[in-house]
Amino acid sequence: MLKGKKIGFCVTGSFCTLDAVLPQIKLLKEEGAEIFPVFSNAIATTDTRFTTALAFREKVVDITGREPVDTIVEAEPFGPVRKMDLMIIAPCTGNTLAKLVNGITDTPVLMASKAHLRNQRPLLIAVATNDGLGNNARNIGMALNLKNVFLVPMFQDNPSKKPNSLVSDMTQILEASRKAMEKSQIQPVMIEKKENP
Repeated sequence: MLKGKKIGFCVTGSFCTLDAVLPQIKLLKEEGAEIFPVFSNAIATTDTRFTTALAFREKVVDITGREPVDTIVEAEPFGPVRKMDLMIIAPCTGNTLAKLVNGITDTPVLMASKAHLRNQRPLLIAVATNDGLGNNARNIGMALNLKNVFLVPMFQDNPSKKPNSLVSDMTQILEASRKAMEKSQIQPVMIEKKENP
């Protein structure tokens, strides 16, 4: 179902989940999809204890065979010119989610997503935010009610130490992508995951 499909894969600054996302990009590629990476400003420029910006970029280029789009100017043509069959944001930070549902477009990822949605095609979001059950709970609700927007199933990653934190199960990106291509929300949206020791 994904063979030959064009997928924009957007990455935002939840740095601790990047290692979980890379195998999913590879899986999509192995399914035969063409992957067009898009980086937020933070991913494109920030070195952290998890990885450097350059090292992560090199891994994505190695998997996709394409240099990531990392400017708003480069991202704008995803709507009128570089039409995608599916756009994915994984991981999607609470900051990006909040801006998306409130119509704010100030990063390459948000521009690519906005440009993509104008074509009435599916956008799949894999949330990773420390306030998913706090300030961002309403934004998750808003996202679920937006036309052509779908969510990867999520869970509380550490209820005792971070009770408001939600992270999508990145291993479900492939199946959620198939569902989103059918304009269907994978269920259940909220899943249980054992707390990390």
